[in-house]
Order: sequence, then structure tokens, then C-alpha cells
Amino acid sequence: MEKHYPKNIELRKKSRRLIVTFDTEETFDFSAEFLRVYSPSADVKGHSPGQAVLQVGKEDATIEDVEPIGNYAVRLVFGDGHDTGLYTWDYLYEMGVQKKEYWGNYREALQLAGHVRVSKNEDS
Repeated sequence: MEKHYPKNIELRKKSRRLIVTFDTEETFDFSAEFLRVYSPSADVKGHSPGQAVLQVGKEDATIEDVEPIGNYAVRLVFGDGHDTGLYTWDYLYEMGVQKKEYWGNYREALQLAGHVRVSKNEDS
């Protein structure tokens, strides 16, 4: 698998978005909600397959800070205090390329759990 590296990472606090441009010239626009519900942390993904925890009520998520971790990842500090996931370049790129599928899976899981999203802000 070919490695991709970000050329630019821009946090837009007011619109609650993270814009990542990779060396491939592809730019991905992520909402804070999307990044929060797909945090690569054990709190969200679990410690083994099948242990993922559906994140509900994250429509108003904010990103307070983006902290570089070496030359391979960033730690996102969310407004709710969550900051344990390391977003590697590979993970951010994968999420960008497959964002529509990820978002659809999240929306479907919320619906199956009986949760109604409060926000009309979409990330597809």
C-alpha cells in the first residue's frame, strides 16, 4: 500500500472542520462529528474486534486542538475532553477516500440504535 503524507492540516474552529491536503493533491474536509465518532481510540474502537462503541450525541462536537505526533500522526483534542486517539496519516487518508461509506455506516448504525441525529449538517 502506497504511503500518503499530509501537506497541510487546517483546523477551522468556527465551522468545526478539519481540512487535510495530502501529497497527492487530494483535499479531505472532515467535520468534528465525523472525526469524533471514528476516533481510533480504544474508547471508540474497543480493544478487540466486535467491541466498537457507537458514539451518539456527537453532532455538536468541536476540535479544540491538533497536536502533531512525530512524523506519522496527529492527536485531536475534542471539546468533550476526548483526546486519546492517534489519527495516523494512513487512517486520515483512508477515512477521506472512504468518507461516504463511513458516514453511511454511521448513519445506519444510529438508525438501528434508535438514535435520531439532532443536526442537519451532513458529512457525505
